[in-house]
Amino acid sequence: MLHGIDVSAYQSSSYDTDGLSFVFIKATEGRSYVNPRLTAQTKRGRDAGLVVGFYHFLWPGDLTAQAQYFLQHTPEKAGDVLAVDWETTGDGTHASNAEKDRFIRELKALRPHNRVVLYCNRNFWLDIDSTSYAGDGLWIADYVTAGHPRIKAKWRFHQYTSDPRDENVAAFSSGAALRQWATGT
Repeated sequence: MLHGIDVSAYQSSSYDTDGLSFVFIKATEGRSYVNPRLTAQTKRGRDAGLVVGFYHFLWPGDLTAQAQYFLQHTPEKAGDVLAVDWETTGDGTHASNAEKDRFIRELKALRPHNRVVLYCNRNFWLDIDSTSYAGDGLWIADYVTAGHPRIKAKWRFHQYTSDPRDENVAAFSSGAALRQWATGT
């Protein structure tokens, strides 16, 4: 399994890349927030030769505007992975299944040359999701042994801890296999 992390404005722009194959960087949230460290965190991942992904924290509401906002603030580069972060918002709401599905489809239509994945926790996947639509792959958060999330669905990425940082593994045999999947070749 390959190791990676996800970072947001809470983490340094000079995060440790030793032993990593990929990084997911929070880019945007809703239609008003952009990670102030996005550019520097992206450069750090690219300079280390990692597969870089960007995620958008989804809010209920105007999904087309959110998709456009997300893509307006993320580089358009082949091999980057796009992710939708589907979880409970700061005000206790969450996007519906239909909104989550439509957002993923919107990203795939607007950036057809990038892989699009769904990030959610085990509870959302098992108890809230009713469509099992995850675009090009599922990124599941379940804080158990790395690579053994407690779900039956096929997953691409597994976030297995947040202590001391969000640690992830990817279900690919090699860095080359991950890069090949990410570029769609």
